[in-house]
Amino acid sequence: PHVSSGAVVVSASKGIEQGSLKRMTEVLADVLTDPQRIVVLSGPSFAVEVSRGVPTAVTMAAEDPEAAGAALAAFANSRFRVYTSRDVVGVELGGAVKNVVAIATGIADGLEYGHNARAALITRGLAEIARLGTALGGERLTFMGLAGLGDLVLTCTGDLSRNRTLGLRLGRGERLEEILADMQMVAEGVLTARSVHDLSLRAGVEMPIAEQVHEMLVHAKSPRVVVEELMMREYKPEFERR
Repeated sequence: PHVSSGAVVVSASKGIEQGSLKRMTEVLADVLTDPQRIVVLSGPSFAVEVSRGVPTAVTMAAEDPEAAGAALAAFANSRFRVYTSRDVVGVELGGAVKNVVAIATGIADGLEYGHNARAALITRGLAEIARLGTALGGERLTFMGLAGLGDLVLTCTGDLSRNRTLGLRLGRGERLEEILADMQMVAEGVLTARSVHDLSLRAGVEMPIAEQVHEMLVHAKSPRVVVEELMMREYKPEFERR
């Protein structure tokens, strides 16, 4: 009753609902009368930098192009560039799953494994995000854009990233419970790791990095063992021919 008919609703939430495994637009669609008017905002955009007015570029996705256009008109300016998309699934999953990969890169940084390991995790993490995303209906190109690669790089390398910071502290030997109690803000990747684990099983998608992060967060697996097992997986071609 508080949202008028035909109103455009912009979702900036990045996550997957526990249990139901619904994306945030699917959760909103349960309570809104016109789900096609929901727009997803995602991309490399630390909130503090957006608030300071530094140049930022994002993607806004909606099933209804007019809704995306209306959101663009409301948000875009000389410091906040907006690209539109119709791939709601891909944009949402890119924004959610990258938080799990960011925990993994933070762990590697905490273990002082260097730039090579970080680059490998980002690249192979992107492959996992794209595999899951396309299996669930997303478009492959979306994961090469701002809501995919762009958001992933920022979250895996930026010092403002809560998920990278959590991984960094885990890699340095701190316990998850202590880190969560000490953090001022939520690290979404902790809960998302469980959802991604369940989604990948449901979709039959192999996601070794996400799986190892899940094992460490849920079953307290050693960070060093996690990295060792990733490195010693069965050797295979980097790309599978279709």
